[in-house]
Amino acid sequence: MTKPKIAVFGCKHTTIFLIEALRQSSQVAAVITISPDAALKAEVADYCDLTAMCAELGIPCYVANKYSLKHDEDLAQIASLKLDIAFVMGWQRMIPAEVLNTFSVGAFGMHGSTDDLPIGRGRSPMNWSLMERRAHFHTNLFRYDAGVDSGDILDSFVFSIQPSDTAETMHYKNVLAMKCLVLRNLEHLSTGNLRLRPQKEFTPTFYPKRNPEDSIIDWRLDVFQIEAHIRAVTKPFNGAFSFANGEQVKIYQAAIFDTDVVDYGYRDRTNGEVIEVFPSGKFLVRCRGGLLIVHDFTANVEIVSGLILQSPVDTIRQFPTNVLGYHDIEEA
Repeated sequence: MTKPKIAVFGCKHTTIFLIEALRQSSQVAAVITISPDAALKAEVADYCDLTAMCAELGIPCYVANKYSLKHDEDLAQIASLKLDIAFVMGWQRMIPAEVLNTFSVGAFGMHGSTDDLPIGRGRSPMNWSLMERRAHFHTNLFRYDAGVDSGDILDSFVFSIQPSDTAETMHYKNVLAMKCLVLRNLEHLSTGNLRLRPQKEFTPTFYPKRNPEDSIIDWRLDVFQIEAHIRAVTKPFNGAFSFANGEQVKIYQAAIFDTDVVDYGYRDRTNGEVIEVFPSGKFLVRCRGGLLIVHDFTANVEIVSGLILQSPVDTIRQFPTNVLGYHDIEEA
């Protein structure tokens, strides 16, 4: 097989990382991305406009008419590129079969979960892994098919989830894992010598999509769950939030200050109440089971002792759980 024509589908900063890694060992024939307007409409977290970078590097860049790639012009343009291999990084949409059929070798993407596929297909797996306080994350390089994360697996990579990990560091770990997977399999892909394996014969489970409004803090949860929630939705996502005096308070970084094994005299205070504000501006919030210290936040209200952070219960979406208490569910 002659040197394959490789394309990258994506619209995030993680996409840039993969493009730069591929350029070290192989030429990128094209980048397929979306416009800022399309990203805004789809609420794409960590969106990056790739057109200027592609122009600087001399890489042909096609901006799709539709994020779904189902516009007739999109199908025609991608088919005209006569691509062999596509890598999908930072796309977060299914690739339609009409597009998949244009690649001589196939389109390969990443899906990760806290367990090996088919456990944990679906949306927002890194966010869920942090919220569920899991210990490991499985990243799989798989060939796309018409299903949801159902394709055969080319290779896998497992990394640990540390107590300090956030949505940002999970993205960094995941993109490093993807880089390793792509580069160590590029020769096999280029020669067509694929060593694919089917996913395990388990009943698939699926994580639900998380929306920006799901980042609201539920002060009924314990301090461990709230701290994990904040780490899971921080940058590059929109950040955890609550309200005080009708104004939004957004929290990007917090930590467990202490648990109720120590009594500082605050145990009778209301959950969600600001109990101390330090000279630095950082503050303590009473939570069930302990105290949370807030390090990084934005607010349009003055943070003072006695301020109550509130999240209306009727605005908090309750996600179902499986028998283990996790949020990946078998399809009905």
